[in-house]
Order: sequence, then C-alpha cells, then structure tokens
Amino acid sequence: MSWWGWLLPLAAAVLLAAQIQFAYPALPPWAPYVVLVPLAVAAVLALGRTRLKVETGAEPQLWVGEAHLPLRYVAAVDVVTKRDKRKALGPELDPAAFCVHKPWIGPLVRVHLDDPDDPTPYWLFSTRRPEKIAALLTDSPAFGER
Repeated sequence: MSWWGWLLPLAAAVLLAAQIQFAYPALPPWAPYVVLVPLAVAAVLALGRTRLKVETGAEPQLWVGEAHLPLRYVAAVDVVTKRDKRKALGPELDPAAFCVHKPWIGPLVRVHLDDPDDPTPYWLFSTRRPEKIAALLTDSPAFGER
C-alpha cells in the first residue's frame, strides 16, 4: 500500500491513544500507543491484502480473494502493464467483468473465460508479479481444457 494509505489510520490511532492517555492518567503514558498503533498497522495490512492463489490438484483453480475459477474455463491470459492500466480499467473495461483493483499496485492480469454458463467475459486483478501468475495459469494442464 502507498504511504498515503497509512496516514489516516495511523493518525487516528495516535489521536485515540492521546485521548485515552489524558482520560486515564493512572495508565502508563506509553500504553495506549503500544496497543493502538500496532493494531492500526495490522488493520491496514489485513484490509489492503487480497489473497491470490493458483491451486493445483484434481481441480486446478485460481483464487482471487474469496472468488475462485476452475482453470478449465480459462481461455487466455494477458498481462496489463502499468502504462496500459488506465485504458484497461477505463474505456476497455467490460461492466460484466470481475475486477479486483488495488490502485497502489501497477500491473494487472486479465484472464479471459470460456464458460457458456457464466456471463463474466474476464477476470481483471492487480498483482505485483503478473508474469509469474500468467505463467502459472498457462502452464497448468487444465488451461483451456474445455
């Protein structure tokens, strides 16, 4: 996450700790800071993270957060560079696409689907290692199996 995404939660934690410090003078003055600042850091880390996983096994799947996609429905995989990201999320974006965008992460991966029962044309998600994810998807034995 970018530095500006940390400012508000950390400032809120420090201000809340200062209020607690003044409201409860019997507490050691450092105690609210030791509790609230790490709590704010943990909250930002937890909320800013989307788990991305490519499972192998009997039914290989791509997991983006809580959503999963069997790899047999993957028709093609594109890497969208940071330079082309604005176009991919703007004029080229299909409203029916599944999109998980993190503005602080530059590149995207676009996974085109071939599933007649699913109206979603593609998945578009942010990742710091798009080439690695694309290689994992295209090297899977289930890739384009349909």
